[in-house]
Amino acid sequence: MKLLALETANEQCSICIVDETHELFFQLDARAKAQTQTILPMIDQAFTQLALSGSELTAITFSRGPGSFSGVRINAAVTQALAWANDLPVVPVSSLQALAQAAYRIYGLTAVTAVLDARMKEVYIASFQLDQQGIMQAVDAEQLLNYSDATEIVKFELVGSGSALIKPEQIQYKDLSATAQDIATIARTDVKQKKWVSAEQALPVYLRDNAWKKIPEQIKAT
Repeated sequence: MKLLALETANEQCSICIVDETHELFFQLDARAKAQTQTILPMIDQAFTQLALSGSELTAITFSRGPGSFSGVRINAAVTQALAWANDLPVVPVSSLQALAQAAYRIYGLTAVTAVLDARMKEVYIASFQLDQQGIMQAVDAEQLLNYSDATEIVKFELVGSGSALIKPEQIQYKDLSATAQDIATIARTDVKQKKWVSAEQALPVYLRDNAWKKIPEQIKAT
């Protein structure tokens, strides 16, 4: 098995390639909004370093959102293009779940409420707990909520860029971000079980209706 994971949903860019048990390649570009310039060269570098071609992959996995509107679109578009070109299945992964997985990977947290800044005084939010396979699984639905409503549904330790927005006193994990490593970890089990979708079903998730119309509002809110 060779699984390519892509993460551009939250303004950084990273890719990871794993097999059944090991990480074979990982690269992160933490510069904000550099995804369009870096994602394809990073993939090329990984293929070159591993002497691997796209057709030798088993599947592609990507963070399908919610997150940065442009970042989510880039992730989905690159994933679809690679999947179509190489006739590969796809595993979409929630960026909130990936954030929760990062909390476990880095800090050993086993129950978290993942919160991402959605601009316009709103956050994306959902809670997760660790299962027996070491994967953070959702215990409630992803939601887009204002700060006040989000505060009411917090279940566990807060992590992510939205945590300090809804509870300013809880800032310990506000800078935590997921990477393609977390996407790969979550998707690896699904790939082993062939739980995937076709390229045309590799769609972004925004949670916000008519997201493209709100970009000017998002810019004003930053």
